[in-house]
Amino acid sequence: MKNIILALAITIALFSCKNNKKTNSKLHVVTTTTMITDLVSNIGGDLIEIQGLMGSGVDPHLYKASEGDVAKLSNADIIFYNGLHLEGKLVEVFEKMKTQKTVAISDALDQSTLIGSEYFASNYDPHIWFNIDYWKQATQFVVKTLSEAIPEQKDVFQTNGQSYISQLEVLKAKLISTIETLPKEKRILVTAHDAFNYFGKSFDFEVVGLQGLSTATEAGVQDVQNLAAFIIEHQVKAIFVESSVPRRTIEALQAAVQSKGHQVGIGGTLYSDALGDRGTREGTYIGMFEYNVSTIVKALQ
Repeated sequence: MKNIILALAITIALFSCKNNKKTNSKLHVVTTTTMITDLVSNIGGDLIEIQGLMGSGVDPHLYKASEGDVAKLSNADIIFYNGLHLEGKLVEVFEKMKTQKTVAISDALDQSTLIGSEYFASNYDPHIWFNIDYWKQATQFVVKTLSEAIPEQKDVFQTNGQSYISQLEVLKAKLISTIETLPKEKRILVTAHDAFNYFGKSFDFEVVGLQGLSTATEAGVQDVQNLAAFIIEHQVKAIFVESSVPRRTIEALQAAVQSKGHQVGIGGTLYSDALGDRGTREGTYIGMFEYNVSTIVKALQ
């Protein structure tokens, strides 16, 4: 019944969109995750009017579109989303919006370089933002898309894009410098789910997630016990909560480790599938990455 109501809402919204003129001359852009909202905002600046569907702490794996979201999507000139089935049920809405321009950030990447995953219909790990080089490619892709939409502002978008890429290059160098202070044998990152595989591949960390790649799957008792044994064997000092995953998941793992006589601390909360609160440093992609790496390195020293 809910699917029928949602389909009807999409149809009505699309019809309304065709029969209403825009209230201003700015390009209307809708984004899904907070990471993409931040990226597109950096490129589009004052030339676009942007609405992000997901806020801080929102899990994109489990996200379902509301009727209000459908109205936003229907009135958008461009919709930027992650792709690789990160957004779950929201993909069904995109498929019904044949008249809208939907752009998957992941289309900027060579799929042969992505990490494979049997847990997603795309067969790839969708957490691509944790590879800074991928995010640079995504930046160029957004520049190209916006430039095609407003050709007369192409130079502005390109300038913004180059500026942001420079910031990403500085970020990567800074993170490498911080991570190099942590001995390689201590670079084991244990979190609630496998959102950090691209991070691990980029910065030489072994990454282990309790729930697998998607938060839609739940960890069983055996999963907890197996990971507890791994933590004890490798003498892992700290494990980490994620901002978009319930804390109890990691607390259960901590309890299982401690029940075997090994002490493991909770090293802090990492931002995985969403940025921090809007208006804070962690509410930006660059600030989030700096915070995560600082938290990880300090806890594992």
